[in-house]
Amino acid sequence: MGLSDFTDMADLSITIAGQQLDHRLYHFRLAYSGFEHAHVVLGGESYVALAEGLQNALWALGGAPREHRSDSLSAAFRNLDRDAREDLTRRYDALCTHYGMEPSRNNTGVAHENGSIEIVHGHLKKVIEDALLLRGSRDFADLCAYRRFVDEVVGRRNARNTPRIAVERTALQELPDRRTADYEDAIVTVTSTSGFVLRKVFYSVPSRLIGYRLRVRLFDDRLEVYLGGTHQFTLPRGRAHPNGRHGHVVDYRHVIHSLRRKPMALMGLVYRDQLFPRQAYARAFEAMRGQLPVRSACRTMVDLLALAHERACEAELAARLDADLDAGRLPDLKSLRVLFSPDAGAVPDIVVSHVPLSAYEELARVHQGEVA
Repeated sequence: MGLSDFTDMADLSITIAGQQLDHRLYHFRLAYSGFEHAHVVLGGESYVALAEGLQNALWALGGAPREHRSDSLSAAFRNLDRDAREDLTRRYDALCTHYGMEPSRNNTGVAHENGSIEIVHGHLKKVIEDALLLRGSRDFADLCAYRRFVDEVVGRRNARNTPRIAVERTALQELPDRRTADYEDAIVTVTSTSGFVLRKVFYSVPSRLIGYRLRVRLFDDRLEVYLGGTHQFTLPRGRAHPNGRHGHVVDYRHVIHSLRRKPMALMGLVYRDQLFPRQAYARAFEAMRGQLPVRSACRTMVDLLALAHERACEAELAARLDADLDAGRLPDLKSLRVLFSPDAGAVPDIVVSHVPLSAYEELARVHQGEVA
C-alpha cells in the first residue's frame, strides 16, 4: 500500500531569495518499507499537485503499489460544484488505473485511517528542521535549490530503509511506458493589454500574441503556453489573493513598448509592484516620486526599464541603482545609458562581398554539361 497526503510547511519559515515561501509538501510513503517521497507544492491541495507528486514518487521508486490511499481529497474538493467534484473523482480514478493501483480513501475527518503517513509528517518536518539548523540558513537562492535540499533529506531517510525497500520493490507492479497528464488544460485569448486572465490571475505575454488563442497547461508551479502545437514559453503560476482580488504575473519586457508610448500609465497600473524585476527598481521609483514631478519620475522609470531590456543589463543596472540610492543620489539616466552602451571597439567591421552573377552562370553551364 502507498499513501499520499499534504502537510503545511509554514512553521519552518523558508525563504526564496529573501521572500517568504508559502508552500506545502506532498508526501508519499509505502506503508511496509517506509519509502518516502516529498514534493514542494506552491498552491493548495489540488489534483494537479497530487498527480505530479504521486507520479514523481512512483518513478523514483521504480514501481507502483497495488493500492493507493488518500485522505479523500477533501481540500481539493472544497468550493467545487457537483460536476467539478465528479470530474475530479474521474481524473483521480483514471490516474490510479493508469498505474494499475486500486484507489481507496479514508473517511472525511478520520485522520487515523491514514495514520501510516499522518504520523510521519511530524518526523519528516523535524528532520528538515534539523538539516536547516546544520545548514545555517533558511534562505535559498531559488525554488530548485530548495527542492534539491528536500530531496537530499528524504534520500538520507530512505537510505536507512534500503533493505526493507528492496524487499517491497519485488512486490511492486511494473510502471507503464509513460506518465499520464499531471496538468489541466485551458484555452485563453490574448487581449489588447498583451495578456490573459486565468483562474483570477492576469498573465502578461509578448505583444506579438495579441488576438491569438493560446493553449495553456496548468501545473502546480508553472504554466506551459502553446500556440497550436508549438511551445512558446513557460510562466510561473500565480495565485489570486485570499481576499478575492486578482493576482498578477507580469514581465516588464512584455509591456515596456506600450509603456514607452504612455509612460504616465505607470502611475495607475494595478500590477505596478509586479512590474519591477528587482527591488532596486522599486526603490528608484519611490525615490524619484518623492523628489521629481510625477511625469518626470514615470518617464525616467520607464526609460530605465527599457534600458534594462534593450541592453540586457537588468542585474548590473539594479546594482548601480542601489549604489546611487545608498549614496543619496537619484539615477542619472544619461550617464547610465553611456555606462551600459555597447563598446564600439568590440563591434567588428563586417565587409560583405557580393558574388558576381557570372559565377551563377558558370555553375549553370557546368550543371548542364554534366547532365548532357
